[in-house]
Amino acid sequence: MATELLTEARAGDGEAFRRLTEPYRRELQVHCYRMLGSVQDAEDALQDTLLDAWRGLDGFEGRSSIRTWLYRVATNRCLNALRTARRRPARAWSNPDVDPPEPTRWGEVAWLEPYPDALLEGALAAVPGPEARYEQTEAISLAFTTAVQLLPARQRAVLILRDVLGYRADEVADMLDSTTESVHSALKRARAGLERRLPDGREPAPGPDTAAERALVDGFVRAYASGDVDALVALFAEDVRISMPPVPHEYEGREAAAGFFAAVMGDDWSLTLVPVRANGQPAFAGYDGSASGGPRPGTGITVLTIAGDRISALVKFDGALLPRFGLPESLPG
Repeated sequence: MATELLTEARAGDGEAFRRLTEPYRRELQVHCYRMLGSVQDAEDALQDTLLDAWRGLDGFEGRSSIRTWLYRVATNRCLNALRTARRRPARAWSNPDVDPPEPTRWGEVAWLEPYPDALLEGALAAVPGPEARYEQTEAISLAFTTAVQLLPARQRAVLILRDVLGYRADEVADMLDSTTESVHSALKRARAGLERRLPDGREPAPGPDTAAERALVDGFVRAYASGDVDALVALFAEDVRISMPPVPHEYEGREAAAGFFAAVMGDDWSLTLVPVRANGQPAFAGYDGSASGGPRPGTGITVLTIAGDRISALVKFDGALLPRFGLPESLPG
């Protein structure tokens, strides 16, 4: 069947090309997201990948599978995007009503977006190769995605192709027009860089929609929606990290988190929280509930990382991302 579709696509049949590549669209978009850290950039890279593949179909020699060839095209498209992209500056704190405390550190990754779980459906079903070191769900988490963005572009590509997708070193060398020795060297440096940045020794998170996850999430909703700082901080791990890209402020540890939320959550703090999921993690869309009568503007997407029975990280993203989760930018009064 695939051979017939390939023959028809090479003859100029666009529908045959669509049917040939459709099974891989979702996983290719996730691959582009891991490389670029942005849903919008990943969508653009995917479209460019499919266009490049359509134009270059005659160059497919059949030495690998269509899937592997598409990953080659997608990876090189992402590397081109990273080479030509202008560095996006961090955004200054913009709430004039709140004077935030001095952060414990400044975030290194200014521009990062959450990935809606609705787009993950079917994307993580592909079985990785025998060389893979990370589970697909772990490799889409915010912690992993953030850490990967700090690697040089080529190291990033090698690590994802080898340790996430499980391609052999010789296959990766072919994809990147490189040598096996160069791939081994880049992978060694990438693994060392990733290990320095990923949290070590954490308890595993409870499974999605389990009683343990629901209990912690319900407690978060009550505390966060009402502005109960003490109840919120009680849910945090000792080394919890609060971040809010593209604003670079980060607060690490319970005491710093308590100081930050005490400054942010005023007497009129009130939120309506709509549950979503992002990066395989529980998340919420927030809407301002303090205004009376008029529309309630969205405040953003908050993603929780859970370790054991505590929240180990909280990442707050901009309200402009709400439509990506199929949600309105404001709710009626």
